[in-house]
Amino acid sequence: MFLSAATGYVALLGLVAMLGGSAHAAVALEERKLPMRFSWVACQPNCRGWVSAVGIVTAETPRHFDDFARDRPLKGETVVLDSSGGSVNDSIALGRRFRELGMVTTVGATHRAHGERANVSPEAYCESMCVFLLLSGKSRYVPEQAHVRVHQIWMGDRADNARAASYSADDLMIVERDIGRLAKYTFDMGGTGDLLELSLNVPPWEDLHELSREELRLTNLITTDKVAQLGSPNAAVVELTPKSVQGRFVTTAAASAGQQ
Repeated sequence: MFLSAATGYVALLGLVAMLGGSAHAAVALEERKLPMRFSWVACQPNCRGWVSAVGIVTAETPRHFDDFARDRPLKGETVVLDSSGGSVNDSIALGRRFRELGMVTTVGATHRAHGERANVSPEAYCESMCVFLLLSGKSRYVPEQAHVRVHQIWMGDRADNARAASYSADDLMIVERDIGRLAKYTFDMGGTGDLLELSLNVPPWEDLHELSREELRLTNLITTDKVAQLGSPNAAVVELTPKSVQGRFVTTAAASAGQQ
């Protein structure tokens, strides 16, 4: 049993291409439900390549990433996420590995067509704990067509029928402990309390909440607005000014006081 959430630079703009046909979309959906796998995608000669990370985070995922990264110079490279979430604590561990390597994160579906150069579709999903992996990037970008969705964390073996399930005191202790771990991780990565509030307001029996462009900026999930094609020697990066974590607490506290 594990606790789960219920369910560079982004210069991939120059590489973006929509997946062709429903067959590709169906394959992408199935891959998001499988354990996360990592692959290096080369796109020479006009770009640097990227790491494709597809699937759910399990207890084995951090170790699999360590094995994948061992003989590869991944420092500062881009991770393209397409994931339905997974284990809370293992996602936290994986996110810290991404940050240690100074990786850039974005959302996209990597597409490799026979005889064609690999490209990335912006029509992809980053849901549940994947959102906190996105947060781990030193720089973070979400294309307009991507779907970033949040939910409460819950006991993984009871998320599908959360209202009917029974819970012990130990279960509640585990949930509260992991919420604390997630909060610390969020602030360590430069996220704001708004991300936790938006996530923890959505129970597992409701649809995931899709973050708007305004919410993506409010939570600091977007820090990079535009970049040129990945690998361009003159890529111009427009960095946004992140929201201050402390400032968000002050704002939230003042708003709450005004409502009392």
